[in-house]
Amino acid sequence: MSPLNFTHILTQAVDELSESESYKGLFHQHKDGEPLPSAKKLHQIIELSRAILFPGYYGNSSINSRTVTYHIGVNVEKLFDLLTEQILSGLCFGSNQEEAACCCESKQEKAASLAATFISKLPAMRRILATDVEAAYNGDPAAESFGEVIFCYPAIKAISSYRIAHQLLKLGVPLIPRIITEMAHNETGIDIHPGAEIGGYFTIDHGTGVVIGATSIIGSNVKLYQGVTLGAKSFPLDDSGKPIKGIPRHPVLEDNVIIYSNATILGRITIGKGATVGGNIWVTENVPPQTRIVQPKAKK
Repeated sequence: MSPLNFTHILTQAVDELSESESYKGLFHQHKDGEPLPSAKKLHQIIELSRAILFPGYYGNSSINSRTVTYHIGVNVEKLFDLLTEQILSGLCFGSNQEEAACCCESKQEKAASLAATFISKLPAMRRILATDVEAAYNGDPAAESFGEVIFCYPAIKAISSYRIAHQLLKLGVPLIPRIITEMAHNETGIDIHPGAEIGGYFTIDHGTGVVIGATSIIGSNVKLYQGVTLGAKSFPLDDSGKPIKGIPRHPVLEDNVIIYSNATILGRITIGKGATVGGNIWVTENVPPQTRIVQPKAKK
C-alpha cells in the first residue's frame, strides 16, 4: 500500500503533537548560542578522569613510570577543555531569556575556573578511590588483585563516577553531575545520587540494583550488597500539595556498617556504628550501634 494513503493520519499526528498544550512541561526552548550537555562528551570526560585516576588501567595501556607525567599532562589538558565546555552548558541550561544572549560570554570564565578547581581535587579523589579499591579487594575472597577490582568490578566504575559527580555538585555545577551518575547507573545498574555523602573504604558487592538517595550520609568502611535501597518514605507536601524539596529524607549509615542484599532502609534514620542489617528486611527506625538485625525465624 502506498505511503500516500496514510498521509492524513501522519498529518493529524503531527498537528496534535505540535499543539503547545500537548508538550507543556516536556519541551526545552533552545536559545541561540546556548550550548547543550553532550552525553558523548560527558562519557569522554569520565574516561579521561578514570585514565588520570587509574593510569594504565584506563586510557593508554602502554603508560609506564617514565611516561606517566606526559600522559597525565595530556589527559589533564583534554579534560580541562572538555569539562569547561560541558560545565558551561550546565550553567547556561535553564538560564532565562535575558541571560541567554550573553550566557556563553559571561559564564565562560566561571566554567573554566570550576573546571580548573575540579582538576585540583583529583589527587584527593584518587586517594579516597584507592581506599574504595582496597575495601573491594579485602571484602571479596574471589578478588585476586587490585587490578582485577579496577578492571572488572562495577562498584569501582559506579563509585568513581559518583565521586566525580559529587565533586562537581559541591562546586555548584548544575545538571552535569546528575547526568554523570545516571550514565553510571545505566552502565552498572548502581544508582548513586551525586548529592549523597560517602566516606572512604566504601564498597558495594556485586552491586546490581543498589539505590542510594540524594541526602544519604554514609560513613567510612561501609559495605552494601546487591539490591540495597537507601530511600525515603512518603514526602511531606507544601500548602499547594507539592513535595517539599531539599530536606534530609534518606538514611545515615555510620562507620563499619554492613547491609546485606535486598535490604530496604527508609527515611531519615540512623544505622549505628558497627551495625549489621540482614537481607530482605525493611528498616524504618533507628538501629543502635553494634546491633545485628535479621529476619525472625518462622515458627514451626
